[in-house]
Parts: sequence; structure tokens; C-alpha cells
Amino acid sequence: MHSFSEFAGWSALLIGSASAFVVATLSVIAWAATGPLFHYSDTWQLVINTGTTLVTFLAVFLIQHSQNKDGRAIQLKLDELIRSTRSARNILIDLEHCTDEEMEKLQDEFAKRRRT
Repeated sequence: MHSFSEFAGWSALLIGSASAFVVATLSVIAWAATGPLFHYSDTWQLVINTGTTLVTFLAVFLIQHSQNKDGRAIQLKLDELIRSTRSARNILIDLEHCTDEEMEKLQDEFAKRRRT
């Protein structure tokens, strides 16, 4: 699992880079330029459709994994800040596991404080 995490992090950085965008753009331009050569056939169209579908499908899982890890890290850092602040309410630690109703109650409380 650790190696997948490293791979996902590395892939997310690579996929989000300017170089990856340039490669993707050049690939589409090359594909479009070959249209007349292949008489804009169904196979020619299938190449780009299949390629983009596969890349998108795999990228979704890699990026989601990286976002989940980042979100978890941010949450833990926030929990530590809450825990270390004397006047903070510890009930806010691990807030992401509260019910929607509990979160709405806290949101209403903060909205009332903001108005006063």
C-alpha cells in the first residue's frame, strides 16, 4: 500500500505538470493531423476516444488517492491546532465524523456569533 501511495503522489504531480499538458496537447494535434491520412475513419476516432478514456479513468483514482491523503493530513494538522489551543473546544476535533445535523447546529452557532 505504501508503494501505491508513493506512485499515486508521484503520478498526481506528473499529471498536473505543464509538461504533461504539452504532451497531451501535442498528442491531440498529432491525432488531428493524421485525420486526412486515415480518412477520418471510425478506427481513427476510436484511437483518441479509447486513449482519453483510459487516461482519465486511471487518473481519477490516482488523483483521488492523493487528495484523500492531503485532506487527511490537513485534518490532522487542524485537530492538533485545536487540541493545543486552550480556549478551543475539543468537540471540534474529528468534526468530519459528525452527523450533518451536528454540523448544521455548529454552523448555526457560528453564524449567530458572526452577527453579534
